[in-house]
Amino acid sequence: MTDVREVPLFPLGTVLFPGGLLPLKVFEQRYVDMTKACLRDGTPFGVCLIREGQEIGQPATPQSTGCLATIEQWDVPHPNLFTLVARGGDRFRVLDTTVNSSGLIIGKVEMLPQASANAEMDAACEEVLRLAIKRAGADSVPGPIQLDNPVWVSYRLAEILPITPQEKQALLEITDTDARMARLRDLLLTHGIIEKVRKNK
Repeated sequence: MTDVREVPLFPLGTVLFPGGLLPLKVFEQRYVDMTKACLRDGTPFGVCLIREGQEIGQPATPQSTGCLATIEQWDVPHPNLFTLVARGGDRFRVLDTTVNSSGLIIGKVEMLPQASANAEMDAACEEVLRLAIKRAGADSVPGPIQLDNPVWVSYRLAEILPITPQEKQALLEITDTDARMARLRDLLLTHGIIEKVRKNK
């Protein structure tokens, strides 16, 4: 059965992946109101990479695939300023959008299937992520650490790779974990990352 719902959208210049952590400073009134409503009702908002426009000012045009975000930590250091840490949830596809009177985009979204968990682990992807975590520390990735979980490895590697937001967006849009792993391996080879990581381990 199709899961269609309405969620407020927060277009950003970054890609949020399932299980990822997103620190935010929220100060525009439309997003302050959104944050208050999410905290009050215990509901998520949607994060989408910006396709056209800017984070601040006029409502930006979001990419059609995004990720739900649930607020896990929050603080109000000044009136009308929230500092948040949100965690990525399920992916969604935007079917339609409207803009309310405050400039907040409300998306009618269809929830997408969760990534296939019975995928094969790619040895190179696992090695690069393991060495990156060893170098930067366990706190450098959202835990718990699951280096034997292909879904977790593929999303965490997609987060840390020095690739463009558009390349990260393409990885987010892939539902099949084997296909995402294959694309990540191609990126590792294209950018010479495997050799760099092994040389510096």
